[in-house]
Amino acid sequence: MPDIIKLLPDSIANQIAAGEVIQRPASALKELMENAVDAKATFIKVIIKEAGKTFLQVIDNGIGMSETDARMSFERHATSKLSTAEELFSIKTKGFRGEALASIAAVAQVELKTRLHDKETGTEIIIEGSEVVSQQLCATPHGTSVAIKNLFYNVPARRNFLKSTPVEFRHILEEFQRVALPHPEIAFTLHHNGLEIFNLPISNLRQRICAVFGSNYNERLVPVEENTTVVNITGFVGKPEFAKKVRGEQYFFINNRYIRDGYLNHAVTNAFEELLPNGSFPTYFLMLQIDPSRIDINIHPTKTEIKFEDEKPIYAILRAAVKRAMGKFSIAPTLDFDQEQSFNIPVFKGDRIPLQPTIKVNPHYNPFKEEEKQQGATLNTSIKTDWQQRIAEKIKPEENFQSQKQEVIAPFSHAVQHVHFFEQVYNSYILTYHKNQLVLIDQQAAHEQVLYEKNIAQLQNSSAVSQQELFPVIIELSTQSFHALQQIAETLKTFGFDIRDFGKNAFVLHATPAYVEKGKEKWLLEKLVEDFDSGVTIDKKQLLEKTARSLAQNASVKLGQTLTHKEMKTLCDNLFECQSHNYTFNGKAIIVSLSKDELIKRFERK
Repeated sequence: MPDIIKLLPDSIANQIAAGEVIQRPASALKELMENAVDAKATFIKVIIKEAGKTFLQVIDNGIGMSETDARMSFERHATSKLSTAEELFSIKTKGFRGEALASIAAVAQVELKTRLHDKETGTEIIIEGSEVVSQQLCATPHGTSVAIKNLFYNVPARRNFLKSTPVEFRHILEEFQRVALPHPEIAFTLHHNGLEIFNLPISNLRQRICAVFGSNYNERLVPVEENTTVVNITGFVGKPEFAKKVRGEQYFFINNRYIRDGYLNHAVTNAFEELLPNGSFPTYFLMLQIDPSRIDINIHPTKTEIKFEDEKPIYAILRAAVKRAMGKFSIAPTLDFDQEQSFNIPVFKGDRIPLQPTIKVNPHYNPFKEEEKQQGATLNTSIKTDWQQRIAEKIKPEENFQSQKQEVIAPFSHAVQHVHFFEQVYNSYILTYHKNQLVLIDQQAAHEQVLYEKNIAQLQNSSAVSQQELFPVIIELSTQSFHALQQIAETLKTFGFDIRDFGKNAFVLHATPAYVEKGKEKWLLEKLVEDFDSGVTIDKKQLLEKTARSLAQNASVKLGQTLTHKEMKTLCDNLFECQSHNYTFNGKAIIVSLSKDELIKRFERK
C-alpha cells in the first residue's frame, strides 16, 4: 500500500489557519488594531467600506518595520513578541502567535506600507492569496498601513456565509470598541463608507466610555477601584436603574485585553443581587491587572478566553469591589460599623439648649357644655379611616347606582354589563366583582394585550394615530444603538413615530403613538433599540410583529404603578373588547377569577 500522508501546501495550510483566526471582516480588524497597539502607536485610523467586506484599512503611527521585517511578517508563526517558550507564560502584548497577517493574506488581497521613524523611505508589499505580487520601496508616513481588499475572494463558500452589511458592521463596531476602550491613551478614528463614525481623542477611561457610548453615560457610571496582591481592579459599573434587558455593555479587560468569562460575570451579577429586576443585566467596564505568569491566554485562537491559576480569590475580590463601590455611592444599603452602637444624641454648640416641648391646657374647658359636645362629635365624624372614605366614595345609594348608564361590552361571556366597582391591589392588580365572581386583573398584562391588539389593527388598517411633540425631542444614542434604530426607523413610522436623522448618533423625535405617556418618549425608544439591538436579520413581516410586541411591552403600565378609578375602568373596558382577554400574546395569564363556590370551599363550609 502506498504512503498516503503528505505535507499540505502552504496556501492550503494558511487557509485552514485563516478559518480559525479570520471568521469575518471584524476578525481581521481586531488583529490589525492589536498589532497597531503593540507597535506603540498613539494614533490609529480605521477605514472600511461595506462593513469591511470589500475594503478594510488600518493606519497607525507606530514604530514601523524594516524591509526584511515587512516581508517576514507574512510568514506563518513569524513574530517579534516571543523568543523562548518561557515567554509564553509572561505575555504582555496582544499579538504573539504570528498568524494574523499570514491568515489574512491567505484569504484576501493585502497591501502593506510601512516605514521606520529614522528612515526616509518605506516598504510596500502586495500579496494575493499568500502569493507575493510585488515588493518595492515607497514614500509613506512613518508607521504602518495595512489595506485588505475583497476578503474571502478566493474562498467563495466562506464569503457566502457573511451576513448583511448592517450585521457585519455591528461586529466591526464591537471589535473597534473592544480595542479602543482599554486604551484611552491612544487616539482612534473610524470611517465607514466615507462617513466618520468615531473620533476618539486621547483621554481617560471615563471620557473614553462617554465618547463611545454617549455623554449620558457620565451620570450612569459608578467608579470601582480595588488594589490587592492578587489583582488590581479599576473601572466602572452602571447604576442599577440603567440596567438593560439584553447583555449590552459588559466588558472585562485583563491586562488591557478584552476577554469573555462567565465566572467573572457571575461575580458582578451576584454583587447586584436584589438590586436588579428580573431579566435585567448590569453594565460594567472593568479593568483587571494580573501578573501575566498567573494566567494563560494561549488557549483559544482569538485570545478572548483566559485560564486563571486560581480564579476563586479573583471572584471574591471582584464581587466585594463592585459591592463596595455601590455601597459607597449609596446605591446598595450599607451598615456603618464605625458609628457607636448607641442612640444618636444631638450635640448643640454653646450653652443654648432647645426649649423643652410643652403641653397647652385649656382651664376653662367644660365637657358637659352642649356646644362643646357638638364640636367633639363633629371632630369625631370628620376623622374617618382611609378604607371608610374609599368605600364611601365607591359605594353609592342603590337608586343612584341603578340610574348610571350601563354599556354592553364583550367580556368573559361575550355579552356582559360594565362593572362599576374597581379597586387596585398592591398597585399591581385590579379587583372587581362580576357575575358572582371576584376577578383580579394583572394591570401590566392587560395593558400589554390592549396595546398589542391596537398595534396589529393599525398595521391592518394603516390607521396609526400620532401625537405631535410641542418641542421635538433630540435623542442621542451610542453608535451601535444609532445604527440599530436606523434599521427600524421606517417600521416605527407605521406605528405613529416620526423620527428624523439629526446628525452624528442623534435623532429628532417629532411625533409618537397617541398612547405613549408624555416624558417617556426617549426612554421608550431606547428600550425599543435594546429589543432590536441583537444583530439578527429578520424579514419585514417578522419585524412588524416584533415591533408591535416590543411597543406593547415597553409602553404598557407597569406593576406598582398607581391607577385612578377612571384609568382602571378604561383599561378593563378596553381589555374586554380585545379578541383575547384571558391571555396575552406571549401566553401570560391576564385574569384570575374566584367563584362563590370556590370561596365556600376555601372557608370549608358545607
